[in-house]
Amino acid sequence: MKNAYEERVQSERNQLGKAKTGFEPLKVYLFILLSFTAGSPLLIFAADKYQDMIDCDLHQGTCSKNLAGGTVTLQVDPKPVKAMKDLLFRITLSGNLFADVKTPYIDLAMPGMHMGPNRVILKSVEPGVYQGAGIIVRCPSGRRIWQATVVIPDIGRAEFIFDVIY
Repeated sequence: MKNAYEERVQSERNQLGKAKTGFEPLKVYLFILLSFTAGSPLLIFAADKYQDMIDCDLHQGTCSKNLAGGTVTLQVDPKPVKAMKDLLFRITLSGNLFADVKTPYIDLAMPGMHMGPNRVILKSVEPGVYQGAGIIVRCPSGRRIWQATVVIPDIGRAEFIFDVIY
């Protein structure tokens, strides 16, 4: 003999089996979507979170940041900045950063994502100006927000957050 709890559970199971809500396609879509986000619904909204972090529009021109009493200016060509294309990264140092610095480099990554190294090695082309070639890879997640961290050894870092075109 079933107790009241078991009868209620059985009754609800029977009702669920008979109900047609019209949401079955939505349920399947959500299941697939959540399956491809490694079980984390937060990843669905990750692009929105990082969109607000963009502080540089490299498609329109250069971006500058203050660092250690000087200025670091980043330029990327050609424009618009596209993933999976050969790009020329150029930084210009001015103010106190201009003199006697070790050769800077740029680390490329996506904010909030652990990635393998993607370093742009820079060479001096004139006093205070360095450039090097690099590629921004296309992320399988579809995110397009990238961070270029200009590292000046023994002085500091300047971070530029921007979007790319796929």
